[in-house]
Amino acid sequence: MYEAKDIMTKEIVCIKKDVPIIEAIKLMANNNITGIPVVEDDMTLLGILSEQDVLRLFHTYEDEMDRTVTDFMTQPAIHFEENERLLDVCYCLRDNSIRRVPVTSNGKVVGVISRSDILKCILQLCEDNTISTTSVANKTEQ
Repeated sequence: MYEAKDIMTKEIVCIKKDVPIIEAIKLMANNNITGIPVVEDDMTLLGILSEQDVLRLFHTYEDEMDRTVTDFMTQPAIHFEENERLLDVCYCLRDNSIRRVPVTSNGKVVGVISRSDILKCILQLCEDNTISTTSVANKTEQ
C-alpha cells in the first residue's frame, strides 16, 4: 500500500505569511505551480496559498496589491502526514476539488502531492503491471 511519502515531491517551494501578495503570485507563476504552502521559519505549516485564493485580485488589484500572503491564504490547510495512505490523499483531492496538498511530518512541511504526482504514479503502476505481465507471458511461452 502506497503512502504519501512514496510519491510526494520533496523539492518544494514554500512562502512566509508576511510576503507581499504580488511576490507570491510571481513565485507561483515563475515556478509553474498552482499553490504554495505557507510556513514559519522552521517549516511549520500555517496554511496554503492557491491560485483560487488570489483570483479576486483580477478586479480588485488596485485596492489590494499592498496586502500580504496572510490576507489571502487558506487556513488551516488540508494536509496529510507522510505515513498516511495515498488512497486517502486521492479521495481528498477528488472530493474537495483541490489540486495539491502539503505533506507533513510532525506538523512540518516535508513535501507536496499534486494531482499530477498521482497521475504519474498511476502510469508507473500500469507500466510495472505491463512489464510483469509481459515477463510472465514470455516465461510461459518458453
